[in-house]
Amino acid sequence: MIQRSCETFRRLLRSECLAIPGAFNGLVGRSVAANGFKACYISGAAVSASQGVPDIGLVTLDHFCRVIKEVHISSGLPVLADADTGFGEGEMSAKTVWEYYNSGAAALHIEDQVFPKRCGHLDGKALIPAEDMIKKIEIAVNASRQCSNGEFIICARTDARGVIGIEETIRRAKLYVDAGADMIFPEGLASKEEFALVAKELKQYGSRGGPFLLANMTEFGKTPYISLEEFETMGYNCVIYPVSTLRLSLIHI
Repeated sequence: MIQRSCETFRRLLRSECLAIPGAFNGLVGRSVAANGFKACYISGAAVSASQGVPDIGLVTLDHFCRVIKEVHISSGLPVLADADTGFGEGEMSAKTVWEYYNSGAAALHIEDQVFPKRCGHLDGKALIPAEDMIKKIEIAVNASRQCSNGEFIICARTDARGVIGIEETIRRAKLYVDAGADMIFPEGLASKEEFALVAKELKQYGSRGGPFLLANMTEFGKTPYISLEEFETMGYNCVIYPVSTLRLSLIHI
């Protein structure tokens, strides 16, 4: 069942630009499916906030896996899950892939921030060396091959735009594709033009014809509103709306 979920997610990404709402528990996952969406996203920010803690990497691997299992079972949809900085160094990347896969996820993303990390749309972030992130990706890709014959998607997120600039975003993204990442998540971009530039540079990059591309359309962030149709025209494969459902629920509390 999990293997099929990975295969389904890859097929969907190739066929359309997916709108993927955040689901921070099983009930929200069921609602996402009931409203016709084709995948769920589990946001570290939303899961952290639902526990009453800031988004700085305090929620454990075990807790994330519990949420993944709830959302996977209740929604029946492919699940893309935030893995923050991978819950540690080196071989923890492999453990994270195995645990996420066995909990029902079809994909995860890890980021190149220094731990403790910060929300991607806040200032004051710091990056690990690209070489360290490359090692994490290589280990994660190898784990995906072992647990899913490589169907489980490894997405590499780079926060370089808010720390160094868009050129470093593109440079790191290409390095991460070279390391085996299936998908690239350029975080904190500031304009439609920047998203278009990243897509132009990456869409056909690498030996596999270019990675999948993910865009984050969170509210109140660094990115101005860009429609799903505009992202699709630029060449993005999916757009996440990570905290929208949590914000809507808070209106009624």
